[in-house]
Amino acid sequence: MADRPVAFPRSYQDDNYFFGFLEFVGGFQMAGILQDVVLEVEDRKFPCHRLVLSAASPYFQAMFTSGMAESRQKTVVLQGLDAGMFEEILEYIYSGSLQLSLDKVQPLYQAADLLQLDYVRKACIDYMVMNVQRSTCVDLYKFADAFSVDMVQRRSLQTIHIHFAKVALSEEFFTLSVNQLTEIISHDELDVKEETTVWEAVVRWVQHSREDRLHHLPSILPHIRFNLLTSDDTAAILEHPLVREDPGSSEVIRNVVQKDNPDLKPRLGMATTEMALVYNIDRNRLLFMNPQQGKYISCSYEPGTLPNPVATTVTSDNNIYILSCVPGGEGRLHLTRYNHAENVWECANMSSVSRLEELRRDGVSVDQHLVEVEQILYYLALERRKDNSSLLRMTKYIRETDQWQECSRLLLGKTLYDILTPQCGPYLYFLSGTEVHRYDPSQDRWIRRTPPMVRTDLCSAVAMGTEIFCTDRYFSHTLVYDTESDSWQELAGWPDPGYRDVRTLTTPQLFVLENQLHILFEAHDPDLDDAPSENLVYVYDRSADAWRDLEAALPDERYIGRGPLCPVARMYLPYLQGS
Repeated sequence: MADRPVAFPRSYQDDNYFFGFLEFVGGFQMAGILQDVVLEVEDRKFPCHRLVLSAASPYFQAMFTSGMAESRQKTVVLQGLDAGMFEEILEYIYSGSLQLSLDKVQPLYQAADLLQLDYVRKACIDYMVMNVQRSTCVDLYKFADAFSVDMVQRRSLQTIHIHFAKVALSEEFFTLSVNQLTEIISHDELDVKEETTVWEAVVRWVQHSREDRLHHLPSILPHIRFNLLTSDDTAAILEHPLVREDPGSSEVIRNVVQKDNPDLKPRLGMATTEMALVYNIDRNRLLFMNPQQGKYISCSYEPGTLPNPVATTVTSDNNIYILSCVPGGEGRLHLTRYNHAENVWECANMSSVSRLEELRRDGVSVDQHLVEVEQILYYLALERRKDNSSLLRMTKYIRETDQWQECSRLLLGKTLYDILTPQCGPYLYFLSGTEVHRYDPSQDRWIRRTPPMVRTDLCSAVAMGTEIFCTDRYFSHTLVYDTESDSWQELAGWPDPGYRDVRTLTTPQLFVLENQLHILFEAHDPDLDDAPSENLVYVYDRSADAWRDLEAALPDERYIGRGPLCPVARMYLPYLQGS
């Protein structure tokens, strides 16, 4: 008897049914068909469907299914909601779409929080994080503090610290509570050159509402670092009218000065400068540079202490990590962290990474990257496949378990040799000349976005604000991608003087230094093969759409790109110069 073929069960998913059902329900709502409950918000009435509301929100599910009085009422009055925001919520419930703007994101978050709409709440958080700027950071910080939105609060605090001198002059600064003010000024990360800047900010805050705030001064003063002030500065503060008016304030200052707490460190802006890291072709040397300030510090390290990097990144807490091959460890990568105080490289005490397979085929090396998103490290690598497609593979580091966890993969439509994966806001982006994808860590999901309008081989990309800047190997096409509008724009390329070419042996590297876009590249005279190449640094002027040569005085050395951009970190110059 012949064997019968075995038929295995299979599951089918009709996506058209899902989207069609949602469209069908939305049509019923617009037409007022089968509505069985009226929700009243601020005297406005919204006819709805109990089933749809219950499916969308645990809040409504509990209301209509737990035997509460509202489950039997035809009209239900909702308290604590804004009618306009509730209308936006209903639009999302019946369509799945959400329109956000700065003027409504906060009340919309409050409404979503009350109604337990996790997606809307997360979308609002993502939008606020993406829009933390100098002009918005105080308002968003206050909101995040009131509603315990940690991600927004951290990002807002970082921005306040970076721009403290200017933020402290704004009207929004004067609306901070005393607890919020002391939280801000107690941090090491304040980017101020002198501690008097902190004292002057406190004075302005108190004087803005003198009668209500003067009694808070004794509780604020211990957060000012008097050990960083000169004796003349301290004497001037003791004679200030605010201090003399409040008897407790002068006593607090004298007590703080007498204690002379040595653990109070200099603020970030007092001892550090933003600098780009460039690898010397000699693997034991690094160049730290800030061309605008004319600072170039070349550091040598003991042989074997500076790893030959697979990838390098600088995290939000200013840690510099190098990912490199484990000596003698087949297929393993380990992390080395920079010790700022000693100017040495040390083991990061993190588990090694399993090197992803298929990283080298036919003698072609494929890029690997290390990038941080929302304080989580991701390792990415590209696999070239036989069908001329590429597969981007990724793992993330779980600090609690000291393990690396595999993330969602991304299949790409063609063979690629460069990985461009800049982090922008709470997302990670993958860019090439033909494809753009956005990775959402909260959903472990890649989403296709609009590709560049200019098809070119992009080799370097860096994020600044909500935009991503990228360029090709010849610095002929510079593009900018707006992550909010999902749109592209072409900027000016290198103003080639005519007798030099960009040297393609080293990749041009974009970097953001002091909130300005820079590029480092190597150029040479094609008619003189024996002539030495020049290391050039240009800065981009957005208002003029032009690149300007900084005439950088880099040491006469050869440099090599380790990734698509130069890492930028806040460097403690006394430590570097002391070495």
